[in-house]
Amino acid sequence: MHLGNGIICPVTGIPMLVLAGATAFYAYKKAKKDFSKNKIAYTATLTSLVFALQMINFSIPQTGSSGHIIGGVLLAILLGPYAAFLAMCSILIVQSLFFADGSLIALGCNIINMGAIACFVAYPLFYKPFEKTNKSILGIMLASIMALQLGSIAVVIEGALSGSIAFDSILKFTGLMQAIHLPIGIVEGIFTTIITIAAKNIDYRKMSYIYGGLGLILAGLISQLASQNPDGLEWSLLNIQNSIIPQVQGQLYLISNAIQNKTAFLANVQTIPANIIGFGMILGVMYAMCQLIALKGQNKDAA
Repeated sequence: MHLGNGIICPVTGIPMLVLAGATAFYAYKKAKKDFSKNKIAYTATLTSLVFALQMINFSIPQTGSSGHIIGGVLLAILLGPYAAFLAMCSILIVQSLFFADGSLIALGCNIINMGAIACFVAYPLFYKPFEKTNKSILGIMLASIMALQLGSIAVVIEGALSGSIAFDSILKFTGLMQAIHLPIGIVEGIFTTIITIAAKNIDYRKMSYIYGGLGLILAGLISQLASQNPDGLEWSLLNIQNSIIPQVQGQLYLISNAIQNKTAFLANVQTIPANIIGFGMILGVMYAMCQLIALKGQNKDAA
């Protein structure tokens, strides 16, 4: 669901980036209140695992399309919504800057669509009520599906506001996005259920090793088996390609494109080494973020 170049114009992208930044600051302030130091390795390795999962597209039968795990609901369940949102920000920023997976102009949209909606809408509204009634699995499935469906609607709205989707194709684009992301949401729900159940029966330290090892295997080996079919967003756009109006004009677009061309060195590296380097980047970025959150909390307690 990563929005790339040409779909989001600066008039839409810049306010969404500001909103994403403000949300990240809010999440950071909230996360420090209940974040404990023994969760640092756990959080960093889980974030890296989600990054690895996002690298692996699976085919959707009878469609010619593919999908991948987003991981926002999974992170929210295991880390809480605030740390989870910061984890999603870390993943999406690294992907955009170093892999050119999602444009810089659309970075704010991608953070809101895949991070904020999962952590602050799907998780509290569709998972938490079922968790309270001991129907967690049903809540996981519903939240996973709704995170994808609501995120898909957000993509349509942002594309329409940017002027990249012709008015007479908005309803068709909406239908395509909803239809193709439904099976992706179901698969996400299944994976989220499996990982969540395993995590609740094993302590933080052991799960850190499991997340790290599994993520490294996925990034280094399994990723080469990923489907080459277009993902759900790309597939939907291909089906309305005659109604797309690329937003590739203006100085801000040129500047963001030039920056990304210089930073996205991993886009030209072979899959396995690129994914392993990216895995390490996410691990380092999130580890540093967790140290800051934990330190902030300790300073406040000391004061």
